[in-house]
Formats: sequence, C-alpha cells, structure tokens
Amino acid sequence: MNFNNVSFERSFGTSAQLEPSTMPEVAFSGRSNVGKSSLLNKLFNRKGLAKVSQTPGKTATINFFAGDGARFVDLPGYGYAKVSKSEKERWSELIEGYFNQDRDFALVVALVDIRHAASDLDENMIRFLREADLPFVVALTKADKLSRQQQNKQKAALKRQLELGQDAPMVVTSSAKGEGIDELRRIIKEAVS
Repeated sequence: MNFNNVSFERSFGTSAQLEPSTMPEVAFSGRSNVGKSSLLNKLFNRKGLAKVSQTPGKTATINFFAGDGARFVDLPGYGYAKVSKSEKERWSELIEGYFNQDRDFALVVALVDIRHAASDLDENMIRFLREADLPFVVALTKADKLSRQQQNKQKAALKRQLELGQDAPMVVTSSAKGEGIDELRRIIKEAVS
C-alpha cells in the first residue's frame, strides 16, 4: 500500500447520503482538537489533504479518501462545546449512522491526546468499539509536547483508564515529529491486507 497515493474522494453531511462500502475502510475517530487532520496529513505525506484548522470542530462531515485497495474515513470530532445542540446531534447521527451500516470495517484508529486523561467521550468510544467487536488501535497524539518519560507514564495511565490489556495496540504519535507514523502505517497495512 502506497500512502502517498491517497486522494480526497467525497464528503457526506448525513448518514443517509453515505454510499455502500466497496472496499476495506480505516476510520479515524477522536474528540475535536485531538489532531486528527494533522495525523492524516502526516500519514499520507501531504500537507493539505485533510483540512487543518485552529478552530476545533471544523470537520463537520464524514470525509472519504481513496487509497490502494482501502478507503480512509475521517469522522467528525466529538465533544466540541461551542457548536449548537442541533449541530452536535447531527454529528452524533452521522458517526452513529456510519458505524451502524453494513461496512467493511478493517480498522478504527481512535485518537486520544496523550497530554490528558481520556475524556468520558473517549472512554465511550473505546467501550463502543470493544462491544461492537470492531478492530481498533489507539493512537496517542501530540507526543512531542511531552518528554519520553512523561509519554511512558501517560501511556500506562491511559491503558489503565481505557481498560486496555497489555497487548492492546496503542501507538504514541506526533504529527510534528513523525513519531509513531511508520508503526501506524504498518498496523493499517496489516488490517487491510
């Protein structure tokens, strides 16, 4: 799989608009401002493929990117307080509608900011993925903001908090420094092959 050949495909604003799954999908989920767009751009070696914004909650649609034999799905960030209740409900319907469809879920990359404890919404997402028996990996973002010792401490604390076993896949990443990106690519390649 060549991550450099990924291209933007389509955006959808409601789950009813979603087209059927025709190939394995790798979905990216996480709270607003977790660094999802930056991680996607680093993964695909492209600066502006996924729109990066200084304003959290900018991704209000499900964005699909086509790659070699797989589709990459950028889900709206959850938990951003400064949007209307109706917009939050639309995002929720969009995310739940996506996961409730009969799709070829190869992997869900659940992003969590390594600098903080996981939010209730992060915990709910991991619980949902486990209960739905969906394959997932936790990507801890923004690792460049912490020392190696702090990273190890936070990784262990988040594993406990999210009730993940020792063997549960968890990758420490930094979009700024490229840390963990090759490992994440390897996990994605294995999931879609």
